[in-house]
Amino acid sequence: MTTLALEYFRSAPRYVGARTLGSKAPGLIAGPLAPLRLASVKDPEPPAGRSGWARVRPLLSGICGSDLSTLAGRSSFYFSPLVSTPFVPGHEVVGELMDDCGDLEAGRRVVLSSVLSCEARGEEPPCANCAAGDTGRCDRVAVGHLKPGLQTGYCNQTGGGWSRMFVAHRSQLHAAPDGLSDAVAVLVEPFACAIHAALRARVEPDQSVLIVGAGTVGILTLIALRLFAQPGHVTVAAKHEKQRSAARLAGADEVVRPEHATKSVRRHTSALKLTPERGPDFLMGGADVAIECVGSRSGLDLALRSVRAGGRVVVSGIPATGADLTPLWFRELDLVGAYTSGTETLPDGTREPTFDLAIHSSQDLPILERLVGATYPLDRWRDAIDHAMSAGKLGTFKVAFAPQG
Repeated sequence: MTTLALEYFRSAPRYVGARTLGSKAPGLIAGPLAPLRLASVKDPEPPAGRSGWARVRPLLSGICGSDLSTLAGRSSFYFSPLVSTPFVPGHEVVGELMDDCGDLEAGRRVVLSSVLSCEARGEEPPCANCAAGDTGRCDRVAVGHLKPGLQTGYCNQTGGGWSRMFVAHRSQLHAAPDGLSDAVAVLVEPFACAIHAALRARVEPDQSVLIVGAGTVGILTLIALRLFAQPGHVTVAAKHEKQRSAARLAGADEVVRPEHATKSVRRHTSALKLTPERGPDFLMGGADVAIECVGSRSGLDLALRSVRAGGRVVVSGIPATGADLTPLWFRELDLVGAYTSGTETLPDGTREPTFDLAIHSSQDLPILERLVGATYPLDRWRDAIDHAMSAGKLGTFKVAFAPQG
């Protein structure tokens, strides 16, 4: 049996072309340089003889910044042993179970926690991170009963959300509440990641925070920060007008263009602004915490140059190369990664899976309904990728596939 899917394949010429020309002409990444093909692929199958797996029919599957980085040839080669190609992308998914899976019945709507951790891979005993509930830090995403793949959407064996069917393990599946729309449910996975980042920031009461970026990740991080921490003044640096409007709606105290962010933080914190012979301004003093949600060199530079000595910078967007790490060294900053969802300590001392927090919180956040701005069937994938590449300019937040269309 086969299923219709968008399949990513390795192509050195397309990789070089996308990396060289993609930033100058983003439309080429959705055109002749795209390492994607719409194809009827063999139905994905779980490991032979392993229980706890089920088929899932995606209803909506988001296009993530990491997906776009992969298509544009900007992902680090660090990831190469952690994926198996060709693979079907798509890890932000709300779908319908096609089979009974443990206590979840066929026909149930589910959202996907995408990491293929020890439990999915049949690794016993689990690694220390998985045993502690930190599945995003799993040490065994390249071994076990599955082919390498740090997540669903990067593993040749499981398929992914950019298709009409993939397989998932019970450990990855969460029941979607009946009252939760598909448009909100598809945001649960990135919202869980945003909550993880906000809690990894360890913002103390009344501390000042700079959020760099107000796309989907930045807005969700701002919402998470307001829900699960007690920050003082929160400044958001956003490039596009609709992003700035959304940041104000989501609770930012001040919203500025990126080129004005250093001045804004300086004014609020009474820091000293210095201008080097070359490169951007930086502060002596500054925000207590900065969270980088773009995944760009300029975004990380801004975060590093805007926090006080001994402050914390959280990298939430997939890292870009080339940032100047001198402030990290000179101002003795804490640089913190925030990769996916996990189990985090809340201000009251309890530990909770951020995926559970995301499901519970998303039921009472009307703003989330506005974040999915466009959906496309699989056969319009070029339009979808082109839209996602230019989402900020077009005033769109999340672009998603509706694979059953």
